Amino acid sequence: MRLEPGKRWRNWARSQTSHPQHLVRATSPEEVAEAVRFAREKSLPIKTVGAGHSFTAIAATDGVQLDVAALDGVLAVDGNLVTLGAGTNLYQLPALLGEHSLALENMGDIDKQTIAGAISTGTHGTGARFGGIATQVEALTLVTAEGSLLRVSPTENAELLPAARVGLGALGVITDVTLRCAPDFVMHAVERPEPLEEVLDAWLERATSVDHFEFYWFPHTEQALTKTNTRMPADTPRKPQHPVAAWIDDELMPNGLYVLLCRLGMLAPGTTPPLNRLANRLVAERQVTDGWHEVFTSPRRVRFREMEYALPVEAVPDALRAIRAAIDANGWRVTFPVEVRVAAADENWLSTAQGRQTGYIAVHRYYREDPTEYFEAVEAIAREHGGRPHWGKMHFRTADDLRPAYPHFDDFVAVRDKLDPERVFANDYLERVLGA
Repeated sequence: MRLEPGKRWRNWARSQTSHPQHLVRATSPEEVAEAVRFAREKSLPIKTVGAGHSFTAIAATDGVQLDVAALDGVLAVDGNLVTLGAGTNLYQLPALLGEHSLALENMGDIDKQTIAGAISTGTHGTGARFGGIATQVEALTLVTAEGSLLRVSPTENAELLPAARVGLGALGVITDVTLRCAPDFVMHAVERPEPLEEVLDAWLERATSVDHFEFYWFPHTEQALTKTNTRMPADTPRKPQHPVAAWIDDELMPNGLYVLLCRLGMLAPGTTPPLNRLANRLVAERQVTDGWHEVFTSPRRVRFREMEYALPVEAVPDALRAIRAAIDANGWRVTFPVEVRVAAADENWLSTAQGRQTGYIAVHRYYREDPTEYFEAVEAIAREHGGRPHWGKMHFRTADDLRPAYPHFDDFVAVRDKLDPERVFANDYLERVLGA
């Protein structure tokens, strides 16, 4: 293994900072095991760092920081089962899976995360028939606190799968992940502005009647931008957006001009409502047919802070209306849109969609703004509706009040006690959300 002096680490959103004593760059599972044994010998915690795209301190440590970026790429293919190195970034998957005419079944709109980081925090996309990325995990390999390799699959330690798929980094270091992939496909995407109240009134039907549905609502406006994606066979002729129009819609507007809007909103908050309304009027309907990755993802270059809550799917309209009322009542000027998505129920113990079909409401603030007051109010509303926080996004919850939200919370803690009784993989965040 490669041992280096630690240096200051910051996440993408600049919301978390840590100062590890040591940095280890591992190039094999054996080197990962060696790093874990080194940390134990030094009585230091060890945490894996991926792309840094979590908004919480879930990857932060003052002990040993472990970089597994070299553990990437396709390790094995067996039909539609693809084994990937834990450090493989999601943006690598179109090319890697495309060589085998396969695709990721579903994904979110950011593709910078590593596969291990994405499943460990419960990253998801949208689609009433599709779960988060962790639901596609058929097997994985962990390096345990003892520094040994543990295979978790339907035939090996199968009882650990519901815990290990969304493990928060608390059970060990993931070295590889086997995904159940879908046959390659393209998607027909339709984006259009619609009246917000009409979308909310028809939420359940809209969310469940198509393959992938989501919408964005800019505070201080009456409109929602809906996105409806329909899966189509891989040989369907593609009709991507013209490059110039795509640059305007995906780069100039949401990244180039948007950062100016955010900065203006900080300097002159009163300009935010009219600018949001102007932006809504400039949005036009567009339709494209393109590869799954091109449709699922969008570039996100303006840094922000995010909180996302998972609610029973039927609670979404009332919760969003309550958030809107809170924004108005408090006079907040919010430049970033609220994002609303849906996902299928699953049985992974710490999945935010465990046991129930789920709707997601995500709120954002520009990274130079203090999100605390806004996020605390949104969290209070979400909790009134049975909400569960996304593990990789900002929230204020603790183990005591998270336990009732997850029927298998204590089952997960018991697995943690078994695999890491000395808390080799602990940090302040895990102590807060899981207990000491």
